Amino acid sequence: MFYRDERLALFIDGSNLYAAAKALGFDIDYKLLRQEFMRRGKLLRAFYYTALLENDEYSPIRPLVDWLHYNGFTMVTKAAKEYIDSQGRRKVKGNMDIELTVDALELAPHVDHVVLFSGDGDFKPLIEALQRKGKRVSVVSTIRSQPPMISDELRRQADNFIELDELREVIGRPPREPRNTDNDALAENSDA
Repeated sequence: MFYRDERLALFIDGSNLYAAAKALGFDIDYKLLRQEFMRRGKLLRAFYYTALLENDEYSPIRPLVDWLHYNGFTMVTKAAKEYIDSQGRRKVKGNMDIELTVDALELAPHVDHVVLFSGDGDFKPLIEALQRKGKRVSVVSTIRSQPPMISDELRRQADNFIELDELREVIGRPPREPRNTDNDALAENSDA
């Protein structure tokens, strides 16, 4: 479904892609992801959307955001909002759907094919609008997790559905094992 001479743009819903890859048991290597789509066509832009918790001293996503920013991705971030739900649980909200939609529609005149990394059914009207503008739209997500990470309506609307699990060998790396600092300390001391 890709043509070598078509102009591509990637729109990555960061939290959605992370959840889909996690459900499949692998991590995304974003350098490989970018290279894969550069191979498939003329990659004009690769956007990555995520909300950040600004009040935390350390955000676990900050190193990824910085790396992506320095390695060819256009980062679109905003501050996440924290709140306490009715059961007293801490919740974080940081929806980036509007930002992604506006950027995709603004870039549409300059691309032939949009690749959306999300299974969120809220993007169905975006796909319809892009198709009315003569653009082809591929959606990357998974139906192989329980529950599936893509809405049926989004999958049906897309010109092409790419199963994330089928990209595992091309863009994936095994999940990192948590470091066991006790074993690391024992190993260091046993050398003495």
